[in-house]
Amino acid sequence: MTTPEAEQPRPEERLEQAVRAAEQALIEFEIAVETFRVEVENFSRLHHQKLGPMYARLDELDAQIAEAKAARTGDPEDVRKAEEARGRVLPMPGVEELFHGWMDENGLFPEAAAMLTDQSVRPPERVRPSEEARKLYRELARKAHPDLAQEDDERARRDEFIARVNAAYARGDEALLRELAEEWAAGPAPAERRPTPSEELYVRLEWLAERKELLTMIARDLEESAIGSMLRMAPDDPDTLLDEIADKLLAEVSGKEAELAQLVG
Repeated sequence: MTTPEAEQPRPEERLEQAVRAAEQALIEFEIAVETFRVEVENFSRLHHQKLGPMYARLDELDAQIAEAKAARTGDPEDVRKAEEARGRVLPMPGVEELFHGWMDENGLFPEAAAMLTDQSVRPPERVRPSEEARKLYRELARKAHPDLAQEDDERARRDEFIARVNAAYARGDEALLRELAEEWAAGPAPAERRPTPSEELYVRLEWLAERKELLTMIARDLEESAIGSMLRMAPDDPDTLLDEIADKLLAEVSGKEAELAQLVG
């Protein structure tokens, strides 16, 4: 017959349950933050590739307009403004890398010039993970997350594996994610959770809370960044948002070209 004492839960049982719940919540939060980080990074790349040449053209037109005004008035203040405007379009270190082949030290590449005149151009590189890649990433992150490890060796193994998972997901490499899923399934089973003293459980909860606070700061920075704010405006259709911005920039380019034509005409 079961005694009343045997039915009583262990003193640390509730604490262990709280730790497990906090671990799972943190993992889901990390997945959400990393997913959004990749989206922001990819949208930023696409933004620079598609709109970078237009911004460069606007800077060039601003410089030409300022120079034309300075040539007409000869005013020292206009000359100073013209020099400043020209300084903003001078070649900068890394500019070719920034615009991923759309601009070189001498100005716009032919593809960029073609874009501004509505001619056919090569499409910008897209690195947006597929829905299947997202699914594989989430499954792997939940199964192999380092925070589930209790031993240092196991945590190191998971750290190395998750780093490869993150790299594959950032590239949108669905095939590699499948290979990694097979690799994890064939690997050693995660170590069973050992009974933990109450003192260690409290320390664990504190660490989880600190980690969540750090992730909250990272998520806030991403959301408040210029690219993050743009992406949140149209999370399901960012291409349309880029097209709308491109239309506005093209209209601005046309306006500045007309202004320049009047000055030099």
